[in-house]
Amino acid sequence: MGGQTRASTGLVELRDLRLAVIASQHRSLRQAAEAINIRQSTLSRRLRDLEYCLGSVLFERTNGGTRLTLAGREFLASVRHILGETDGAVRRLQARSRGENGRLSIGIYASLSTGNLFATLIEHHRQHPAVEIHTVDGGHDQLQCALSDNSVDIAIMTASRSGWDDRMLPLWSERVIAAIYTDHPLANNDLIYWSELAGEPILLPQYGPGPELERMLIAQLRDYGPQRLIRQESGLDRMLSLAAANYGVLLMLEGGTGVRHEGLVYKEVHNGDGPTRLNFAAYWREANGNPTLAPFLALLRQRYPDLSGARGPD
Repeated sequence: MGGQTRASTGLVELRDLRLAVIASQHRSLRQAAEAINIRQSTLSRRLRDLEYCLGSVLFERTNGGTRLTLAGREFLASVRHILGETDGAVRRLQARSRGENGRLSIGIYASLSTGNLFATLIEHHRQHPAVEIHTVDGGHDQLQCALSDNSVDIAIMTASRSGWDDRMLPLWSERVIAAIYTDHPLANNDLIYWSELAGEPILLPQYGPGPELERMLIAQLRDYGPQRLIRQESGLDRMLSLAAANYGVLLMLEGGTGVRHEGLVYKEVHNGDGPTRLNFAAYWREANGNPTLAPFLALLRQRYPDLSGARGPD
C-alpha cells in the first residue's frame, strides 16, 4: 500500500464506506461493481484509498475473489450501524422539511367536536400521522397576538372582524345553535327565531365566539329592550350542564354539537333569511417557516377551495 497517494488529510468519506459495505456483500469486486454500475477499477481504487486512510487492510484479495479480513469484519460492523443511523437521520430531516413530522400549533376559536375543522383534523392525521397537533384556545385578539409572536402557526377563526394584515383563507360557515333544556317550551320547535329568545336568560361564552354571538343577539333583538345575558368563563361542557339545568338558553356554534348532553336539544337559530351563520377563515403569517404548515394549508385549500379571491395580502 506504500505506493498509494491518497490525500494526506486522512478524512474518510461516507461514499467510500458505503462502497466497502457493498463490496463486502459480494464474492468479488466485479460482482460488486456490476451491482452498483461502476467500473471495477474505480471500485478497487476507492477501496484501496479507504484502506490507505484507515491504515488497515479491509479486504483480502485472491484469485478466487474478495473477502473481509478480521479487521474488516469488525470495522464494517460498526460502519453499517453508523450508516444506518445517518440514513435514518437524513430521512427524518427530509420528512421534517416536507412537513411530514414535527409539530403544528393551531389556534382554535370554537369547539371542534364535530363539523369541518374536526373532519379536517381527522384527514390531516390520516395523511401525516407523525405530525403532532397542538391546539390553543382563544379569542380573536389573543390568537392574532399568538400568530404574531409565533406561539401558533395558524388560527381558525370567524371572519366577521379580522383586523389581520397578513395571509387569510376563507373556509366554511357554521350555523348558530341554541342549546335548550328539554322541558323548555321552545324545545318543541323545529327551529328558533331570534325574536323567540327575547326575554329569555341567554348563556354566552366569555371567549371564543361569545362576543360575536352577543353582538348578533343584541342587533337582532334591539327592538325588544335589554336582554338577560349570563356570560360564562367556563368551557363548553360546563356551559351545556348549565343549560341542561335550565339556567338559560346557550348560544353556540354547530361545531360544538358533537357533544351530546342529556337534558338538552339543539335547535338552529334563524333570521328572516334562514339559518344564522358565522363565516370562518384560516389566518397565518407569510413569514412562518414551520414546514408542517404548508401541508395543512394544502389540505384546507383542497377541501375548501377559495372561490372568493379574498386570499389576504401576498
